[in-house]
This record gives sequence, C-alpha cells and structure tokens, in this order.
Amino acid sequence: MLVTDAHGGFGGIAQYNRDVIEAFVADARVDEIVVVPRGIEDMSFDVPLKVRYERAAAGGLLVFIWRSLIQACFGGKFDLVFCAHSNLAFVALVVRWIARARLVVSVHGTDVWTRPRSRLAGWSMKRADMILSVSAFTVERMRSWLPGPRPAALVVPNAVRLEAFGVADRDPDLVAHYGLEGKRGIMTLGRMAADERAKGFDEIIALMPRLRETCPDLVYLCAGDGDDRPRLEAKARDLGCEDCVVFTGRIPELRKADYYRLADAYIHPSRFEGFGIVLIEALACGMPVLGSTADATSEALRNGELGPAVDPQDPEALAQAILAAIDRPKGVPAGLAHYGVDKFQSRIAAAIGQVMAA
Repeated sequence: MLVTDAHGGFGGIAQYNRDVIEAFVADARVDEIVVVPRGIEDMSFDVPLKVRYERAAAGGLLVFIWRSLIQACFGGKFDLVFCAHSNLAFVALVVRWIARARLVVSVHGTDVWTRPRSRLAGWSMKRADMILSVSAFTVERMRSWLPGPRPAALVVPNAVRLEAFGVADRDPDLVAHYGLEGKRGIMTLGRMAADERAKGFDEIIALMPRLRETCPDLVYLCAGDGDDRPRLEAKARDLGCEDCVVFTGRIPELRKADYYRLADAYIHPSRFEGFGIVLIEALACGMPVLGSTADATSEALRNGELGPAVDPQDPEALAQAILAAIDRPKGVPAGLAHYGVDKFQSRIAAAIGQVMAA
C-alpha cells in the first residue's frame, strides 16, 4: 500500500486508509500488507497484525519513492498494489510494473474532480485495474476527463465505528472550558485552509448575527485548525459575533465524540467534499446533521434518509435549515448501519476479489 498517510495521520483520508488496512488484515486471503507512507505526523502508533510499516519512507518525496521501489524489487512477492491517492499513481504504476501485480487506485474527491495537474498522474490512473471512490459523485466528476469503461470504478464509502461514538451527555469539563453552560450549539469540523475555504465556516459565521436574533443563546463551534484560522477569527470580530463563535483548534482523535456532543446540530455547508466522514461521525453521536447540495455530502446522507442538505450559497435557505436542525430530536438513525465497519470490509473484500479474478 502506497499511502499519503494512515496510522499517525489525521483527517478523513488517513482514517479511510486505516480502515482499508484493517479490512486487509481481516481478509483471510491476505498474508501480509506492506504500508509505505508519504508522511507520518505522529510516530507513536501500534502496527496492526500482518502489517509491515516502512516508517522510513516518511522522510520526504524522494525517500518515499526510493523506499517504494526498494519494496517492489526486494520486499517479496506482491499480488496487489493499492495506491491510496491519485497523487501517488505514477509511483504506484512503476511499482506495479516491477512487481507484476494488479493496481487499485483510491480517489477521494477534488483530487480527481478535474484532470490532475500532473499528466503522469492522469496517465497512470488510466492504467489501473480498478479505481475505488468514496462516492458516486466523485466517479461522475472523474469520468468527465477519464471516460470509458476502463478502468472499472467502484464506490466504497467511508466507514464509521458506531461503538466509538454513541449518544451521551455533554462533557462537563468541555462545557465549562468553552463557556457553553446554558447555551445551544452548532458545530463544523474541518481543516481551515486558506487555499480552499470550502468547509462552510465563512457562510455560518456570516449568518451568526442573524441566527442569534431568533436564537439568542446560540454558539458556533468552529472545530479544526489551519492557516485560514486567523482570517476567520478576524471575520467574527468584524461582524461583532466573536462572543458566540468559538475556535477549538485541532481536536484529538480520541475525543472527537465528546466534541460532537457539545452541539445541538452538526452543520456542514461545504462545496468540495468528496464524501464528508464528519457527517456520519456526528450522526453516530446522535446529532442532527445538515449537509450540502453542492458536493457529495448529500450522497453521504443518503439523499435525505439520514439528514437534509441545503445550497450553501443561499443564505436564507441555510439560515432556516440551521434553525430547523437545532430543533430536531437527537438519536442515531438506523440507516447509519449502511456505513458500519463490517459493511466496509465486505465491500473492500468484494472489490479486491473482483480485481484479482479479472
């Protein structure tokens, strides 16, 4: 497996890659998985059974390429090369040629909505045996520049560990820390990237003065971090709503459920999500959620079965949808089992079986 990050990483792609690794571990047909990571943020993680981690590969691009080639030449007999991001597709294709193995490329969203900047990446993806996508939305966008029946494309959406979340009371220490006693809350979790600005933070901050006219005790939790955070904080000050917009910074993975439960509704009016794992995590905590009609989050919500979606560019509709969301009852919807880990592992196993049998 060639991955951008997995264990020791943060965010939806890292979690997806960890879930794929776990699915391979659970597959009795798999003897060993060698993981070559492009980066590792936190080296203090336990390596799963049947997995060999090339931690040294996380020392820069050239080191990653070198370690990938070393594994292809001397790492043993490989039957499958799993490329966990389109940006790594050319390296994965070279590894596949050396190892004489099958190649699967995993895609996640905007990385393939338009033709990749790297011609080598697009050229390499066309030579994969299969492409796995987190959403049909992404497959449709990808097919605008990668037409034809080959390579085959299958949808394997993100998974959620239902047992790691669940409905529970708000953590009193976090309530006190963020001054939420007697307050109602909405929340968005995501990377605050200046080159993207597409998670919906701007849209909700702009609406807070208006929302508080109807709901005076409303607080907006902006969870996550990034280089765009100072601008967002300044925007809240300029609008006079800094007292009701709380920036939490990066949330520890092990405490995500506690943070979701601080809110009365999870709001994600994004524009460039390839799936939106945060939505199903919030649902697993029993939170009412609101997605977007502009990207794949409405698909993640199963087109209304798990929650509504709204046009993030329509302030009036967004404001009304937020106010409706905070009044909806809490509870984990039965349909969320569609994203259970057992279902995910079955989908991965079926996809790999199809590739190896072709």
